[in-house]
Amino acid sequence: MSYSVGRVAGFAGITVRTLHHYDDIGLLVPSERSHAGHRRYNDGDLDRLQRILFYRELGFPLEEVAALLDDPDVDPREHLRKQHELLTARIEKLRKMAEAVEHAMEARTMGINLTPEERFEVFGDKDPEQYAEETEQRWGGTEAYAESQRRAARYTKEDWKRIQAQVSDWEQRYTALMADGQPSTGERAMDMAEEHRRHIGTWYFECPYEMHTCLGEMYVADERFKAYYDSMRPGLAEHLKEAILANAARHSA
Repeated sequence: MSYSVGRVAGFAGITVRTLHHYDDIGLLVPSERSHAGHRRYNDGDLDRLQRILFYRELGFPLEEVAALLDDPDVDPREHLRKQHELLTARIEKLRKMAEAVEHAMEARTMGINLTPEERFEVFGDKDPEQYAEETEQRWGGTEAYAESQRRAARYTKEDWKRIQAQVSDWEQRYTALMADGQPSTGERAMDMAEEHRRHIGTWYFECPYEMHTCLGEMYVADERFKAYYDSMRPGLAEHLKEAILANAARHSA
């Protein structure tokens, strides 16, 4: 079975002009031609196109893509291994980007009062002012926001370093908990959720169980929070939300 250039463009979400260009430079030459001379692509061509688009998505120039695909010493399994390796590297990069976004939101929400040099030392190249306006619009009128501002204004650089270290330690332990196959409603997960709640109450604002459950729901509903937690381990945001709900139910019983 073969497909026209228009159908292939539709399948792949690219333009017909792009396919013509790939043909012209020898990157993707259709295996067949119609009686009228029109390009026809078979399943093998589609497989090659998929690999081309994968490498392009990762930023490889066309010349390097061609070299990768046409290397006689690389078999299809090696391509899959290479793709897995590249995807893993990209996932790690995205995880760090999501973490930077979370820290930037957290930093401004809590009203950090540090010099530029101290901010750089604590947060590196993350921008703690990035979500200032949105944060104030969403929570500016709440007592929790006001309390977090009052507390954070007193924190020193060492306080913020301690906070970041506690957060990092909690994240590592929660990821390990999931890796061990612990259920979100189990004792270990609920204890970790309680630790999460107490951390908020210790450093930022009083966080009763009702408020904590609202935060848990937000970690799933808000794509940025979800991306941040899921970057540690896929499904962590939902797992944490369920642990928070179970922990709240346990303490209200």
